Amino acid sequence: METNILMESGTNELEVLEFTVGNNHYGINVAKIKEIVPFHVVTPVPNSHPNVEGIFMPRDMMITVVDLAKVINAKPSPDIKKDMFIITNFNQLNVAFHVHTVIGIHRVSWADIITPDSTVSSQDSGIATGVVKIDNQLIIILDFEKIVSDISPETGLKVSDIEEYEGRERSQAHVISVEDSPLLGAMIGNSLKKSGYVNLTRFANGQEAWDYLQEVKSGAVPNDIACIITDIEMPQMDGHHLTKLIKTDEQLKNIPVIIFSSLINEQMRAKGELLGANAQLSKPEIGQLVGEIDKLINAQK
Repeated sequence: METNILMESGTNELEVLEFTVGNNHYGINVAKIKEIVPFHVVTPVPNSHPNVEGIFMPRDMMITVVDLAKVINAKPSPDIKKDMFIITNFNQLNVAFHVHTVIGIHRVSWADIITPDSTVSSQDSGIATGVVKIDNQLIIILDFEKIVSDISPETGLKVSDIEEYEGRERSQAHVISVEDSPLLGAMIGNSLKKSGYVNLTRFANGQEAWDYLQEVKSGAVPNDIACIITDIEMPQMDGHHLTKLIKTDEQLKNIPVIIFSSLINEQMRAKGELLGANAQLSKPEIGQLVGEIDKLINAQK
């Protein structure tokens, strides 16, 4: 089963694939999915992480398989031969996730996705990024990037790339960062501050950032924004819709927007360009992000 869902850019909607592990229903953004295939017998890898089931090689490409039942402490599948692998691509990685059943695809609005509170998902250990109710069924949207980075930390933000920027003169350029993950938001913020960008305002989703921009337009807060960095996947309002709103607004359209997301691929890059994004970077490349901020801010001087 291959996915080929084409959606208009900037509609604040996404396609969610619903699947089950154990008795619970979970979801993944279809934009992360390369294909869905039946269960394959995998080759175990010695001394690998406990949540790594092994590897397999469809079409001569080696793919790591993560057992989601182990990740969420669910019971193993009662009939493994009926299980499925969801093969994903994000952060420039191909990873397969072993699930028990695949239910189907739903088109939903980011506005309908609720951010789980700290009782469900803590900053350090939670892997739920959102909850949505579809046909009276609660579906938990999982943080697949965190699942992979917990297994292999080097796949996360390359914060070591910031070292070459440390010690620079502090800049008062006002940078806005829009990121729903508290952990990643803090890491991005710390990295920017180490590189000299100390005048930083953070928001947890596109709606919060857009509300702030309305205050800017009304004159309630100063219009001193030098650059906006936004993730794509966020509850309430995603980064593509936020970019569209900014770039179609006469008062705001000249503010540089950088999309910084794990989802940057050929199709997503085309969408971002269509919406007017000034730059787009894959999320591990925090050093390149600083370089792009430098370039866009210097171009305005």
